[in-house]
Amino acid sequence: MKFTCSTSDLLQAIQLTSRAISSQQALPILGNILFEVKGTSCTLSATDLELSIVTSFDASIEREGSITIPAKAIQNFAQYNQDSEVTLEVLEGNQLKCTSKHSKTALSGESAKEYPTIPSVDGKTTFSIEAAPFLEALRLVTFTSAKTSLRPVLSGVSLRTEGDSMILVATDSYRLSEYKLATSVTGELGCIIPVKVLEELKVALASAKGGKEKPDDGEEKKEKEPAMIDVTLSPQQIELKTGRTRLLSRLIEGKFPDYRQIIPKQTNVTAFISSRDLTVAAKRMHYFAKEVNNNITFKFGSGQAELATPQTQLGKDEATISAEVEGGEAKIALSSSYLLDFLSHVEGEQLKVSIMDAMHPAVFHLPGNERFLHLIMPLRLQDNA
Repeated sequence: MKFTCSTSDLLQAIQLTSRAISSQQALPILGNILFEVKGTSCTLSATDLELSIVTSFDASIEREGSITIPAKAIQNFAQYNQDSEVTLEVLEGNQLKCTSKHSKTALSGESAKEYPTIPSVDGKTTFSIEAAPFLEALRLVTFTSAKTSLRPVLSGVSLRTEGDSMILVATDSYRLSEYKLATSVTGELGCIIPVKVLEELKVALASAKGGKEKPDDGEEKKEKEPAMIDVTLSPQQIELKTGRTRLLSRLIEGKFPDYRQIIPKQTNVTAFISSRDLTVAAKRMHYFAKEVNNNITFKFGSGQAELATPQTQLGKDEATISAEVEGGEAKIALSSSYLLDFLSHVEGEQLKVSIMDAMHPAVFHLPGNERFLHLIMPLRLQDNA
């Protein structure tokens, strides 16, 4: 194997694929990246047997071949090489010679024959979706998934279709996000996708150089076509392909909870409130609230929202925020931690908050975007708040 390529292309591919490498490998070789050189491209692959990332880039090929190299070693070489081009050549004994204008490095590798096979997903269900709206949905949904694997189904994102909508949902049982995407996918779909592969999809799309430009038409400016994500599903696996990168992952087995029964069927109070004002107040009050289970009490009414923390050893805090309130008054206690996490993921100047009573969850919408809702379960009201 011998080829020459751009150092930046090599580094980008290494950084992307190495994200599939676990810090606790079941096999030592899983700490390596598989290099496969054929035709006019170099393909890099990495896997932890649950998640696999495969990507390729153009290269000038002198000899085809393959080898696996420790990810940390090859990334160290590419990251600190200041030359624009590098030549990689496999020598006897699975040695990889890395040469550029000002450097010469030798890395010890292992035979590609020892590396686990990463097959494509053989699924009957295939469809394509535009990257931009899908990424918007992921940004507003994935952060609510459970961070532990005590209940595996909660550590993933539920994807299902209903009519002309594709619905993504995540919850850790204390909060929940739902996003409805318009789709032309026919038939019923339903699966639970591990959050990790969706987070890596964000990285893959961010590292892509963009879609193809449409041909020049008269005086019209060139516009980039929207990037697409090709999805293949089997009963146990999912494959997400964008550009020259493929991400493969096992699906999570189990039944996602029927969350729709906890969404309040009616609203007694609706408030429109400034996102910035709420964020500033919540950040300040979190200093006190974290001493008492992150408890902040909200009271809506009379054109304003009153926020208060219980009395703590550190003291207490109160705030009043202007709000457009419809439907009278309502009082509810919410977690400052969950509220701030939600606020850090949304954009826009205003939020719509719907309250039924102190015993039911608060429901947040983004005005003008009814496709999305976020729900936070209530805490017990404090008498001295």
